[in-house]
Amino acid sequence: MRMKSFWPLALLVAPAIVLAEESFDTVVQWNHIVGVITAPGLNNPVAGINAGAGPWSVQEGHARVDLTNGQVSFEVRGLVLNGSNSSGTPGTINTVTGTLVCNAGAGTQVIRDTTEVRLSQQGDAHFRGELNGIPSPCANPLFLVRIGPSFPVAGAVGRWIATGAVRTASESD
Repeated sequence: MRMKSFWPLALLVAPAIVLAEESFDTVVQWNHIVGVITAPGLNNPVAGINAGAGPWSVQEGHARVDLTNGQVSFEVRGLVLNGSNSSGTPGTINTVTGTLVCNAGAGTQVIRDTTEVRLSQQGDAHFRGELNGIPSPCANPLFLVRIGPSFPVAGAVGRWIATGAVRTASESD
C-alpha cells in the first residue's frame, strides 16, 4: 500500500528537483561558432537582429559566458564570406562584437554586447572580458558575432554574421 502512494509523490517532486539542479548551471558554453546561412539580399533574423548581407563560414570558434559574474570569452578563426567578390575573406569588415541574448523572443529579451574587437584579414578575432547587466534568469541564451560599430556602412552595423552552436551549461568555476 505504501509503495502505491510513493509513486505519485515522486512524480510530483522529480520536476522540482530537476529545476533546482538546473538553477546551478551558471556557465554557458557554445562549443562551435558557425556562420550565418543566408542568400545575398535575404534576411535571417535572430532575436530581432538582422543577419549579415550574405553567407558566412567559420573554420572554428567557441564562446563562454558566466551568467553570474559576467565573464565572457569568444574566439573565431576563419570567419569569412562565402560568395561575392570578397569570398574567402571578411571583406571590408574589420571589427566584430560578441552578443549575448537572454530570453530570446520573449517580452523580457535582453541583449548585451562585448566591446568591439579587431577581425583580422584571415577572419580571426578573440575577446576576453566582462558583460554587465546580465538578467537573472537568462533563459534560452544565444551567442552571436556581429559586425562592429566602427564599420562605415551604417545599415550593416550590428548585423549578426555568426552564432554559437552546441550549447552546454555547467556550474560556475
